[in-house]
Amino acid sequence: MQFRSSAKVYPHLDGTLMELTTHPASMCHKLPDNVSYAGGALVEPLAVCLHAIRRSRPPSAADLQLAQNLGDASGSSALIFGAGAVGLLLASALAVQNAFSTIVIADIDASRLAIADSLNLNLRTTLIPKPATPPPGPDAPVAEQTTYALTNAQTLATSLKDTHSVGAGFARVYDCTGVPACVQAGIYASAPGGVLVQIGMGNPVQTVPVGAAALREVDIIGVFRYDGHAYPAAIELMASGRFGVVEEKVVTHRLGLREGERAFGLAGKGVDEVGMPVVKVVIES
Repeated sequence: MQFRSSAKVYPHLDGTLMELTTHPASMCHKLPDNVSYAGGALVEPLAVCLHAIRRSRPPSAADLQLAQNLGDASGSSALIFGAGAVGLLLASALAVQNAFSTIVIADIDASRLAIADSLNLNLRTTLIPKPATPPPGPDAPVAEQTTYALTNAQTLATSLKDTHSVGAGFARVYDCTGVPACVQAGIYASAPGGVLVQIGMGNPVQTVPVGAAALREVDIIGVFRYDGHAYPAAIELMASGRFGVVEEKVVTHRLGLREGERAFGLAGKGVDEVGMPVVKVVIES
C-alpha cells in the first residue's frame, strides 16, 4: 500500500518547484502536535539510539536495585564514546529511562562535552586525552602499531574505570564513533559479562582485541539503523516532555532553506565559522 502525497509543491533552492515524493505507508509516521519540526528531525537519530538500547538488553529495574544493594557499580553503569548527535541522544534516552545509575559520555572535544553537561540529566563527562607518546610511523611493523594501539586502549579504559569508580568495568559500552581506538578501549572498559554495542560506522576492517572480549565474556553487538519498533518509540519519547532541553541543545544550528549549501557544509565540520561546535544542523523553511 502506498501513501501518495497531495499536489502540494515546494521550491528548490534555484526557485523551481518540486512535487512531494511518495513513501510506503509503513514508513510514514505522524508527528504529534507538541513535537516541533526540529524535534521531528531528531526522530531518525533517536530511533537509531533506541534500537541500540533494545539490542543491548539493558538491566531491568530489579537488576539495578540488586546491583546497588550489593554495591556493584559495574552492574549499573554505562559508557558512551562520542558526544555527537547520536551519542548525546543515546545518553539522554538512557538517562530519562533510568536505565543506569551511572552514565558516562567520553569525547575528544571539550565543547561537545559541555553540551552534554548542559542537558541537566546528571550525565558524567570525560575528555579523552591524547596518547602520552606519539604513534609509530606508517612504515613501522604491524606488530609495533598494534601493540601501541592496544596499550593506549587499555590505558584509556583503566582511566575511565578508575575515574568513575565502576570497579571491574561498565555493564554496557556504546560506541558512537566507529573510531578503532574507541572500539578497542570499549572492550577493555567493559565489565566481565558486559556488552559492547557498535553503533558508529567507521573503518570496515579494524584491529580488535577479540581475545580480551572472549576471556571476559564481553558480547559485541552490531547495530545498523533501526527496526520497526524504533520510530514509534522515538516519536513517543520526543512527545513525552521528558527530554527537557535536549532538542534545544542538540540542534546547534538552524538555517533557512536558502542557506542549504552552508548547512550541508556545516554538517561535515566539527565547528562553525566562529568556532562553535556543530552537532545537528536543521534546515527550516
